Amino acid sequence: MEEELGAMTEKLEVLRRDLADRGLADSIAELQQHVERLRGLAKSTPTRRPKVQDMSAEVVDSNPYSRLMALQRMGIVENYESIRDFSVAIVGIGGVGSVAAEMLTRCGIGRLLLYDYDTVELANMNRLFFRPDQVGMTKTDAAVQTLSDINPDVILESYSLNITTVKGFETFVESLKRKSSRMSAHCVDLVLSCVDNYEARMVVNQACNELSQTWMESGVSEDAVSGHIQLLIPGETACFACAPPLVVASGVDERTLKREGVCAASLPTTMGVVAGLLVQNALKYLLKFGEVSPYLGYNSLKDFFPTMEMKPNPQCSNAACLERQREYILAKPARDAAIKAKVDAEASSKVTGPIHVDNEWNISVVDDSEGQSSHSDISDALPQGLVRELPSADGYPLEEPGPSFDDLDELRRQLEALNAA
Repeated sequence: MEEELGAMTEKLEVLRRDLADRGLADSIAELQQHVERLRGLAKSTPTRRPKVQDMSAEVVDSNPYSRLMALQRMGIVENYESIRDFSVAIVGIGGVGSVAAEMLTRCGIGRLLLYDYDTVELANMNRLFFRPDQVGMTKTDAAVQTLSDINPDVILESYSLNITTVKGFETFVESLKRKSSRMSAHCVDLVLSCVDNYEARMVVNQACNELSQTWMESGVSEDAVSGHIQLLIPGETACFACAPPLVVASGVDERTLKREGVCAASLPTTMGVVAGLLVQNALKYLLKFGEVSPYLGYNSLKDFFPTMEMKPNPQCSNAACLERQREYILAKPARDAAIKAKVDAEASSKVTGPIHVDNEWNISVVDDSEGQSSHSDISDALPQGLVRELPSADGYPLEEPGPSFDDLDELRRQLEALNAA
């Protein structure tokens, strides 16, 4: 690009010299100055790093994955490099979705599918992701521009569409079915819902129920001081229609509830916390470490994190959810047998016998069934060469009991004698 701009500058200089018209020469001079500014910008633009073929645990400054692979060396994750085999779809590239996309990109996710129909505005600048120079771009294009610079190894697919329309829903479902170029058992391994309205949440719920697709839902309150994340596994956990919010259950069009000139609050801190919790649980689900929270709330005013678990509703209004529930019940015996076999295999593989037979610290294993008298004898025994300076419990003399007054009359006479004296 810099070479092309340089050649253009030379051509403009030749034209300026050949032209006799002074006005045209001045216009060409202005164009030359503009081209020079573009050349300066081209020089200052950082170059994108080359793609990395394989993740390496080598600790060098030029390795973008060394800190991530340290999780594998420390035993937190069994095989971190498998993150490249996973595909994650993010619906809604707003305050939570854009930050979640950036986190997954930095973690080295294999493929990222981005869905949004909105454009970047100056009102979005209080978020953590978009830049002022991206105003006017679609959020998906702006996200791809930034994320590809952060990590060119990630496959990025953007869909600038509204999933609540018939055509948008069909495209959304078909894209979730489509496999990537990487080898993976699933087309999409996880869907992250980061939308800001219940209509879009119900659409994501419908698509995931039809495809039996595991997904995670997230949201931030309108006052921007609380949020939540939720894991939804069709048939196993409650779907979004099993226990719908009041707005959904009442059938009210939520667009009629919004007033002109009034908008929801937005704090980048709350957005960042919810996005972090969402991606953390997504990584735990994909890489199979730790425990994935079925539901986790966040109240920033009191730093309160409530948790709960919701079972599917047998009378759910969503037909696809009821179908997934029946499939889950039918597969339960085989699933329980597989879990039992896995537990038995792990139990049989455990090492039996004492762990510390011989050690340099002379630690011995004592049976808990032994009497406590032996422990007291050991604790009272003095090491060789030490002399007890304080008397033992047996060395204290017992006080002789004083006279007892069992007779009340005798006690009264003694008190009267003391008063008379």
